[in-house]
Amino acid sequence: MAKASASSTSGKSGRSSTGKKPEAQPDNAGDNFELRSLQDSFEKDKTYKASEDELLGFYKQMLLIRRFEERAGQLYGLGYIGGFCHLYIGQEAVAVGIQSALEVGKDSVITGYRDHGHMLAYGIDPKIIMAELTGRQAGISHGKGGSMHMFSTEKGFYGGHGIVGAQVPLGAGLAFAHQYNEDGGLCATYFGDGASNQGQVYETFNMASLWNLPIIFIVENNQYAMGTSVKRSSAETEFYRRGTAFRIPGMKVNGMDVLEVHQATQIAADHVRSGKGPVLMELETYRYRGHSMSDPAKYRTREEVQGVRDKSDPIEKAKAYLIEMGYDEEKLKQIDKDIRAQVAEAADFAENSPEPEASELYTDVLVGNY
Repeated sequence: MAKASASSTSGKSGRSSTGKKPEAQPDNAGDNFELRSLQDSFEKDKTYKASEDELLGFYKQMLLIRRFEERAGQLYGLGYIGGFCHLYIGQEAVAVGIQSALEVGKDSVITGYRDHGHMLAYGIDPKIIMAELTGRQAGISHGKGGSMHMFSTEKGFYGGHGIVGAQVPLGAGLAFAHQYNEDGGLCATYFGDGASNQGQVYETFNMASLWNLPIIFIVENNQYAMGTSVKRSSAETEFYRRGTAFRIPGMKVNGMDVLEVHQATQIAADHVRSGKGPVLMELETYRYRGHSMSDPAKYRTREEVQGVRDKSDPIEKAKAYLIEMGYDEEKLKQIDKDIRAQVAEAADFAENSPEPEASELYTDVLVGNY
């Protein structure tokens, strides 16, 4: 057995902080470099080399999410959307960067209740998403899921879950199904910094690592959970390290840069698909609105929010990349107009769609077939 090196202790003399010599370590004690290997690979080249068409696609998707969510906020204020409504404004690069690196029809996705942006990033028609938000029959769940419970088995999108952190063990179940069926798919399991302190999250980390499940755990760290700063609520604020105890490699990513998110996701997905087990990604992002539409967000200053908008906005960053590539700025303005018109059309569609019949209450109570 090898002795611990001096660099692994707190003193240069090779003694621990207690003054005693460190005990002999097992032979694999020094192999924690494996837990840093993905981050090390990512640090060597953090930006995805997107073509102009690819970057333009990312830009359009993020802009669609932004304009859609802005309109959803307006409809909520007018009373067309009831219950809770959690907007994705500011976090667009996370969903677009990750989902663009996944394989639709092969991989599965599960997330919490801030889910509209994820569905739009997955290419689902904004009309049926807006119809769902407003509780209409034309909605993707016929108006019964609403804002918090989006769902599409066709796209492999399994919610939309209202209980904080509850989707994480469900994500492990989806990953186990991929493994069991040997279909080559993986599960992207999203949760927030607030959910990161839930016990079920760590139980899932342990099981996923033990069973070598094909899963990417994705922490959308938007800094404030429901309304409490990460610095006040978490002893370990570097969330990508939280899988270390379970031998899950971590990656820390700028969630405000869609090219960086896409690049990191490709690295993580390659690791998982090669049969090496789960990865934990922390996406540092920021929500511009409150936790939900009912949250006035008095726990932070307007200056702080505006500072992030001015310096780190993901859409403006993608726009700057496009202009650097020589893309015509006038065409970008036209894209914005077109997307605004598309969102207006979706809102009109939702407002003019009928509400579900009362009999709809009794459908989908049980799974029809297995």
